[in-house]
Amino acid sequence: MTRVIDVDHLWELVSRRAEATPDKMFAVDEYGGSLTFGGLRGEAERVAAGLAARGVTEGTVVSWQLPTRLSAFVLMVALSRLGAVQNPLVSILRRREVEFVCRQARPSLLIVPRVFRGFDHEAMARDIAAGQPGLDVLVADDGLPTDDPALLPPFSGAAPGGAAGPARWYFYTSGTTADPKGVKHRDATIMAATRTMDSALRLDSADVVSFLIPAAHIAGPVHLMSALRTGHELVIAETFEPAREIERQRARGVTHVGSGVPFIRAYLAYQRAHPEQAPLFPDAKSFLSGGAAKSAALHEEVRRELGGIGILAGYGLTECPMLAWGSLADDDEHLAHSEGRGGEGMEVVIVTADERRAEPGEEGEVRVRGPQLMDGYVDPALETGAFDADGLLRTGDLGRVDKQGHLTITGRLKDVIIRNMENISAQEIENALATDRRVADVAVLGMPDVRTGERVCAVVVPADPGLPPTLAELCERLLASGLSRRKLPEQLEIVAEVPRNALGKVIRAELRKSLVSQSD
Repeated sequence: MTRVIDVDHLWELVSRRAEATPDKMFAVDEYGGSLTFGGLRGEAERVAAGLAARGVTEGTVVSWQLPTRLSAFVLMVALSRLGAVQNPLVSILRRREVEFVCRQARPSLLIVPRVFRGFDHEAMARDIAAGQPGLDVLVADDGLPTDDPALLPPFSGAAPGGAAGPARWYFYTSGTTADPKGVKHRDATIMAATRTMDSALRLDSADVVSFLIPAAHIAGPVHLMSALRTGHELVIAETFEPAREIERQRARGVTHVGSGVPFIRAYLAYQRAHPEQAPLFPDAKSFLSGGAAKSAALHEEVRRELGGIGILAGYGLTECPMLAWGSLADDDEHLAHSEGRGGEGMEVVIVTADERRAEPGEEGEVRVRGPQLMDGYVDPALETGAFDADGLLRTGDLGRVDKQGHLTITGRLKDVIIRNMENISAQEIENALATDRRVADVAVLGMPDVRTGERVCAVVVPADPGLPPTLAELCERLLASGLSRRKLPEQLEIVAEVPRNALGKVIRAELRKSLVSQSD
């Protein structure tokens, strides 16, 4: 077992890992590309020199929008070597969001692919740069710029971005209904999140972890630092094709299978269609989920059909990325129904509607503080109201903590459906409906109602499109599961697909808008 390297600066972490295990595999991609830890350091130094030749230096803001490629991880490390401020942008962001970010973060350089998934990122970037003096565009499809590392300025030490240094990361929320929020982090805050994940998963150098979500998501640098810290291998992909990815992960001996509910559902569907290949992942210890709620029913299906301990869930937000994780040591009841315990040093508090700290098991808003917490927002005005009088971040999520410290998320404050002046959790109904074999996917939301204020609407993707369930059948199943009659859906919409973002979260605003337009 390779020793854990525990430092708070990304470049120092890269250097120490490359010295300790230079020939150990860092990551492999779907095109046959690979990098060892020594190769990562060497390539990052060459790219850092190339970027320095273009004027990137300590404190320079660089925005980048690359898919989950080896080059994205190399770029993160190269920018750390230079002490730049990096602003990763997930690939789903388009002109409105990217232009807003560039005007607020004021990058000197915007790095994009030429075209990804049919969208012309280069044209968008050049159009934005034309309206923002001082913004240069670099198209990275042909590789990142390189130069002689001997030309690099001396590394300025571990302080920038470390425990006492300035913020070196700007992450922006998706901004589907409003302007994105820019969240500032240091290497040290991201490393605190990394330690939480590493401890929960008990990661070591023998592990192989698949990472299939956007590298530009805050989970990207967390997984990068995790691999560097423990010496384990990453299996990455910029696009997800189930048959190909299953074969690759089997071949690499993946032990923690990523990366979230949409992928897990695809694995289940593939195994059911190919029972002769069971188990799909013979080395799997767990199936990782974060970013979107998982149901107890899905956990049980995974444990029974795919193996390992089932789903190992984590919970966080851009402002505090891995604040709680389930553990390999947890019992099945907690794995099925909770998101685990708060990470080291994290204070997770449940506050009721009357601003009282909740008793164990009592529901309220989840509020947090600790070493993972952001350094603030790029726009300081957003900090007004973001924290309560005790300095705890208001997450906007509803949850409860049991006597053992396990956190269960029960919904979003803004996703609570208020019918006849009573609060109803959309997530509770979604979790109950997810146990129905006739339901392939589901979202629940409140729709305007002149009589009750809001009515509960279930939006269902049927497992058999030719035989969709009826509202009466679903309500009967919900009552049998123990759901209160007052929470039953009054409206059912059958759809081909529930709109979700790259992490599997339901895009409720888009779904609600489409339903309203259909009724007009």
